[in-house]
Amino acid sequence: MVPLIIFALIVLLIVIVLIRTIRVIQQGLVGVVKRLGQFHSVRNPGVTFLIPFVDTMELIDMRETPRTGDRQDVITKDNVSVVVNATIFSQVVDPRMALFSVSNYVLAVDQLSRTTLRAVFGEMTLDECLSQREQINARLQMQMESVTDKWGVRINRVEILDIVPPQPILQAMALQKQADQEKRAAILQSEGAQQAQINVAEGQKQAQIKQAEGERQSQILRAEGQKQAAVLEAQGRAQAIHDVYLAINEGHPNPELIALLQLDTMSKFANSPNSKVIVPMEAAGLLGAAQTLKSVLDDVPSANGSRGRDGSSGSQGPSQRRP
Repeated sequence: MVPLIIFALIVLLIVIVLIRTIRVIQQGLVGVVKRLGQFHSVRNPGVTFLIPFVDTMELIDMRETPRTGDRQDVITKDNVSVVVNATIFSQVVDPRMALFSVSNYVLAVDQLSRTTLRAVFGEMTLDECLSQREQINARLQMQMESVTDKWGVRINRVEILDIVPPQPILQAMALQKQADQEKRAAILQSEGAQQAQINVAEGQKQAQIKQAEGERQSQILRAEGQKQAAVLEAQGRAQAIHDVYLAINEGHPNPELIALLQLDTMSKFANSPNSKVIVPMEAAGLLGAAQTLKSVLDDVPSANGSRGRDGSSGSQGPSQRRP
């Protein structure tokens, strides 16, 4: 019975020694080995061997870890209390520093995020806190990294989840938003009415311009027509005068014919409804035309066979017919 117990104890001791000697490190973790209480080495993922009862190993998670903090009340620069909640994405980059520089780096990062939130929000007004989340995230990350670098912890990013102002502030913001929307609606309505009036005026302007252009084009065409008609009339008159002139030249006119034409023209002037009296400047020429006409009339035999008004017979010679 005793040998069996001794054998069992030996087997148990061997198992314990193997367990403390052979260790398996999972992917994403590293092992920090301490030998007799002092830092010895950092073991990477995989199978590693330790000296039993001399070496001890602690596992450190090297993956990025999001940590969402509890909601906390912070006071802004304009003395408004708001409830803030943030998520910190941190990662261990130096396992030796994370294990020996701070007693608990997870708790240290959480407490640091709380104090940094209060400091950052205390330097900003409520409106800035609500409208500048990206800047808040950047400032939180920068201020936390300046502290966590000596812990071997890197702050990858910080995300603000909620910023909740007090209920009266929310009601005032809602009223302000409603007033802004009503103001914007009134502005848009007035701008729409103004634009409509501008469009109507522009349409009337374009219509007047088109009408003026149409009238101008009509006047131009009318003037062109009148011009063409005048040109054609002048050409016709010129052609008629040319034909008359040719006919007169071909007929070899004498002074008697010219006198007749002058008197015919004067008779047309006299029969016209014009009240003006035309007296030719060439009075001598007119008298000569009348004398010539008289001599022509004297040569024409009358109905009773007489030749002129003086009762002379038709057998008189040519020397007696003219004065």
